[in-house]
Order: sequence, then C-alpha cells, then structure tokens
Amino acid sequence: MSAVHTALHTTFSLERRFAASASRVFAAWSDPAAKARWFGAGAEHSLDFRVGGRELTRGTGAGGEELAFASVYQDLVPDERIVHTSTLTTGEALATVSTTTIELAPDGDGTRLTLTEQATFLDGHEEPEWRQLGTARWLDRLGAEVDAAG
Repeated sequence: MSAVHTALHTTFSLERRFAASASRVFAAWSDPAAKARWFGAGAEHSLDFRVGGRELTRGTGAGGEELAFASVYQDLVPDERIVHTSTLTTGEALATVSTTTIELAPDGDGTRLTLTEQATFLDGHEEPEWRQLGTARWLDRLGAEVDAAG
C-alpha cells in the first residue's frame, strides 16, 4: 500500500507598521546578530545575507521533532525589498516549500512592511494556519527589535 501524498497551496499577506525607518528594519533583517534575536530565538542560526546567500535555522518543535528552516536570498533591494525561497523540514520530511517577498515603504515617520508568502504544504506535515501564525509572531518580535533600537 502506498502513502497518500498531498500538496496544499496557499498565499497570505501580513502587514506591520514600525516606528523605525526602513533602513533600520532592513538592517535588522541583514545583521546576523539582530536576525538571530528576533527570528532564530533559542535556535541554531546562520545567515549569509546576499543574493544567493543562505540562511539556516534549526530547532525543536513542540513534539520534540527536529525542525530546519532553510532559505536562499533571491533578490535584495536595500531598504525596499527582500525575496527569498525557503524549505521547512520536520525530521527527515520536507514539509513546505515557499517564496516570500518582504516590501518596505515609508509610512509617515516610520515604515510599512508587507510580507507575502506563497507556499506549498506537503503531505500534512504543516498547516497554512500554523505558518501564518508563526510568521505573525516573528514579525511582532521584529517590531520589538527595531522599535526598541530607537
């Protein structure tokens, strides 16, 4: 008997407004120490922030399973746009493949961030709602990082 394989496709967008400038938000994304604080909190994290560069975050899920989130940066426009492709594995299983675009735009004396993710969720290893909730949480941590920095 063969396993049932599924592919669920979804797109979501999240917006945040930060009091910080676009350059400060971009810097929090591009600086390995800053990114580890708000994105990879408590996990193994490495970042090579350049077109073609890779980012890897490893940690443990709520059920004790090993998680690995790996990204490759496809497009970078300083202070304006970040595009990366990513995979999430749980244990040995590929759970998701995604393309994420982060757009930064001036908004009064701050910055409006719009994140759009297009993802394929494979074989029920992750749910779209989990990804959207997790992404919203790390955007909130990004806000705390950039707004606290002044």
